[in-house]
Amino acid sequence: MTTAQTDRSFMVALLDGTVFPDARAAFFAADPDLLDPPGTPAVDLSVRIGSLTLRTPVMPASGCFGPELGALIPVTELGATVTKTVFGSARGGNPVHRLTEIPAGMVNSVGIPSHGPAGYLASLHPRYAALDVPTIISVGGHRPSEYAPVVAALGENGAAFELNVSCPNLDRDGTDIGSDPAAIREVVAAVRLVTVKPIIVKLPVLVASIADCARAAEEAGADAVCVANSIPAMPLDALTRRPILGNVIGGLSGPSIKPIVLRLVWLASRAVQIPVIACGGVQTVDDALDYFSVGASAVQVGTASFARPFAAVEVARGLRQRCQDAGVGSIRELLELEVS
Repeated sequence: MTTAQTDRSFMVALLDGTVFPDARAAFFAADPDLLDPPGTPAVDLSVRIGSLTLRTPVMPASGCFGPELGALIPVTELGATVTKTVFGSARGGNPVHRLTEIPAGMVNSVGIPSHGPAGYLASLHPRYAALDVPTIISVGGHRPSEYAPVVAALGENGAAFELNVSCPNLDRDGTDIGSDPAAIREVVAAVRLVTVKPIIVKLPVLVASIADCARAAEEAGADAVCVANSIPAMPLDALTRRPILGNVIGGLSGPSIKPIVLRLVWLASRAVQIPVIACGGVQTVDDALDYFSVGASAVQVGTASFARPFAAVEVARGLRQRCQDAGVGSIRELLELEVS
């Protein structure tokens, strides 16, 4: 056990006098020695996205982290928070049933409820900003022309913007703007005119060429791309053989999509010079390292957080620990050591 784990401040006493470790207190500990113990090399997990530097390359996926989780996990150990997508006007989301588990993972058809920019700034942004890590605001639209006005309305709030051009559960057929490189260029170019902050473009899975889509984002002024969103899917009820979801179509996410997204990250990272953020089935530190090995610069944790809200923090800590155990100072050095 480490010193912190055996310290009395991390112990809980029962009524009968039995003492046992308080795992929650230890998990929340902000002891610097737990991050870089004396005698170990300093580990640099930082990653740069445009003008924004993230302390670690791990963050939640949009829609999978609300500011209320700040009371449950040590958010400061993450690189950033990513908000639920903000649309130009208020929307209530899709009809119920909105989410179901299947053997392949999870399918959601939430439909992204939104209070619009004014509602987000009044009720949610102050709570995100209070978490003391950069806030990346996710922005959505039904048409290319709808993104820039939302970003303009958000103004100087947030550290960066993630343009969600890839949500497969907004409309009945599961289509998205991000499958068209020309539409991506239009969205990014318009947003670039209204902000100097970093722009991340969240791309879909079902595209003719992820390389073309990533290049379109880069050429129009994006600072990074996120690959990818959930996969359009239609789960059926086992008894009635009718669609389970109220919207019929939803987005499949979870560990089953990781091999698909690995290929997309590999292709995208070879097509562009800007960072590629991997999103798809990240549950453990090994999942993150798999994505880093094919070219990702950062990862987002989504579905795993629903069952384990602390999953993203565990991944961030695991990356640091792997580097410390190997006696290296960065993830790049760790990967080079593993293949040598």
